[in-house]
Amino acid sequence: MASGKNLYSKKFFVANLIILGVIIGFAFAFLGGRTFVGGGGSALPVVEAESPKVQVSPEIGAALSQAESLQTAFRYVADTALPSVVELKVVDKATETPKSQPSIPWEFFFGPRNNQNDEKTPQYRQEGLGSGVIVRRAGKTVYVLTNNHVAGNAEKITVIMNDGREYVGSLVGGDERKDIALVKFETSDENIIVASLGDSSKVRVGDWAIALGSPFGLISSVTAGIVSAVGRNGGPDGNINDFIQTDAAINKGNSGGALVNIRGEVIGINTWIASTTGASAGLGFAIPINNVKSAIDDFIQHKAVRYGWLGVSLLDMGRDKATMEQLGLSGQKGAFVSSVFKNGPADKAGILAGDYITAIGGAEVKSQDDLVRRVGDIPAGSSTTISLIRGGERLSLTVKIDLRDTSVASNNKDLFPGLSVISLESESIDATKVPASAKGGLFVTDVAARSPASVMGLRAGDIIIKVNDQSLKGIVWFYKTINDPANKKLSFTVVRDEQIIDTLAYNKN
Repeated sequence: MASGKNLYSKKFFVANLIILGVIIGFAFAFLGGRTFVGGGGSALPVVEAESPKVQVSPEIGAALSQAESLQTAFRYVADTALPSVVELKVVDKATETPKSQPSIPWEFFFGPRNNQNDEKTPQYRQEGLGSGVIVRRAGKTVYVLTNNHVAGNAEKITVIMNDGREYVGSLVGGDERKDIALVKFETSDENIIVASLGDSSKVRVGDWAIALGSPFGLISSVTAGIVSAVGRNGGPDGNINDFIQTDAAINKGNSGGALVNIRGEVIGINTWIASTTGASAGLGFAIPINNVKSAIDDFIQHKAVRYGWLGVSLLDMGRDKATMEQLGLSGQKGAFVSSVFKNGPADKAGILAGDYITAIGGAEVKSQDDLVRRVGDIPAGSSTTISLIRGGERLSLTVKIDLRDTSVASNNKDLFPGLSVISLESESIDATKVPASAKGGLFVTDVAARSPASVMGLRAGDIIIKVNDQSLKGIVWFYKTINDPANKKLSFTVVRDEQIIDTLAYNKN
């Protein structure tokens, strides 16, 4: 019995000793690597632990250091530019497409007959999302630049800041030709960041390009890429801008947002994408910020963009090698004048149909769209020098730019001659379908409605073979003859549907 008690006591002592050892082990494990600082009260533990580091070679370390520097730069861009990029929620009034299309050409030009379709076309409200850039502040009024296709028809606009603040916006003005619009909202909040506008003329292919906006409503999204190209033409809906092309992802909702450089300066306004799916395919396009800087002031002061007006109709000859060769202009950049508005700025300066404009204000004209943009940015009343080629001769003329008035610019009765012609050797013409009687003639590609050419009875598709009963002697001769002040009247002989037809005569005075 006594020996049993002794055995039990020994076992109990050993068990207690083991438990005590475990407790002491846990205590040391918990307190290991810590020191205690005294300070008049309870001692507080201070942790001194180091994060494990991956051992890398010096070469890899240098590469990682460079990558981290670039990462720091992108963080700077995001921190700098995002506060000035907003989301725009818009509600606009859209018109339902009529069930039946009007007959052509009667209703297209003159409207419905017998009072049909007099009922108002049904309208409905359409919601959309886009982006914008804060570009100006005047007192409590904050101005946001965006695309016209985002806000140009808006009835209701909500401006949402990157931190979630919301303001009621209103449309200042919109412009379809440049696809830009200006929105404003009122606030006493001083915490509004205005974007820093860069110089898009300094943008080069290969530069970093960072797109900011709200694609698919995902506010404050940032994507990065490079500038893929500059000076791209051919935007949708007749947009006259040249574009910055980038592979930075741009999607639906990015329109109106900022394209910025590595310093966080706005170099463009994201506008459209080329895609077969509707999503980013690495082909995004932004309006260069220099194209729209002056428009901001125009919107604020006049609620519309005020364009300079030269008073000419232009024809894109860039890809028509045959016609360019016959004009003696092979390889020459510029813009071809097909018609001139009587008593307009160009007419008063002595510019004639058939002239080829090569420079304006001493700077080379690269294309037809380039000339349109450059003239549009010249303030009305200003004079500039235009360099041109006429029949192989180089001339320099001074022209005073007028303010573009839509009613005047669309008054084709003053547009002389009101037609465009190209060589029959042009690649766009099927030589096998040209009648033998039309050989050596000029193909009429377009006739402006209500212009002198239209009044004379010319049609697109006609082939001009005579001017004032004189056989055609080439395109240079053609323009020299129709512009000759000695020719008071003008008439043409044309081949139409293999028939030879004389047009009506037009009195030039």
